[in-house]
Amino acid sequence: MELLVVDAANVVGSRPDGWWRDRAGAARRLRDSIAAVDWGDDEVVLVVEGQAKAGLSPGQDGHVRTVHAARSGDDAIVDEVVRQMSAHSVAGDEREVVVVTADRELRDRVEAAGATTRSPRWLLDRL
Repeated sequence: MELLVVDAANVVGSRPDGWWRDRAGAARRLRDSIAAVDWGDDEVVLVVEGQAKAGLSPGQDGHVRTVHAARSGDDAIVDEVVRQMSAHSVAGDEREVVVVTADRELRDRVEAAGATTRSPRWLLDRL
């Protein structure tokens, strides 16, 4: 079982499809695409920031939980990884935490916290 933590801004920004004209709509389309996939027992956490937050309500929707970053999206993603790794350690849970981003600094931060990383292309190929 995996927990996927998605850097929404990074994934949306990986495709030059005009997302910058409607950041909220782009985030909503990404969430809808993720929600349409059968993830089995996996859970997906979609972290949104800035103007994209207007397109999605925070909270759980099926296998997708949307998190509004209170400050930077990167910090919210690292916080989520640390929280999940701590909870899994206490519970003896073997669930892998995977962060989807192409941001090298963020990848270094989450890998130091115990997560693995995948590229936006990896996710988009599954949608």
